[in-house]
Amino acid sequence: MQNIEEIYKEYSKQVYKYLFCLTHNDALSEDLTQETFYQAFKHIKQYRGECKLYVWLCQIAKNLWLKELKKTHNINIVNLDEIQIVSYESLENNCTDKLDLINKIKKLDTRTQEIFYLKITGEFTFKEIGEILGISENLARVSFYRGKQKMKEVDENEKKQRV
Repeated sequence: MQNIEEIYKEYSKQVYKYLFCLTHNDALSEDLTQETFYQAFKHIKQYRGECKLYVWLCQIAKNLWLKELKKTHNINIVNLDEIQIVSYESLENNCTDKLDLINKIKKLDTRTQEIFYLKITGEFTFKEIGEILGISENLARVSFYRGKQKMKEVDENEKKQRV
């Protein structure tokens, strides 16, 4: 087993990106990243190796984020207007701007939203997304594809209603 400093160097960026996908808040993501590694250090003996280390760290991070939401009673902590979207041509072609894309993502079910945020803002692979969410790589990929299809359907329906 690596020491906590090596673990931090190897996984802190991934944990931060994951938290940013959840919070969309740089300062909060930084704070929760630090707390994640503190908790991991305190409880490293509880890591049984049943999943990849970074998945375990992301689970800790998500639990800390959920505690933060409960503590602040601020369920809408996500500021969707500040999301930095990576270029995905197929999505950008169907969305006139970032806000349009965000509004379309918000119409998807919660798990698909999380997959989109992890893929688009966190730049995670489908394999990593699957590991983080406890689903298969294929299910992450299919959910992403179906989400894009759903967004296209909604877009087409809205265009028809305008005519």
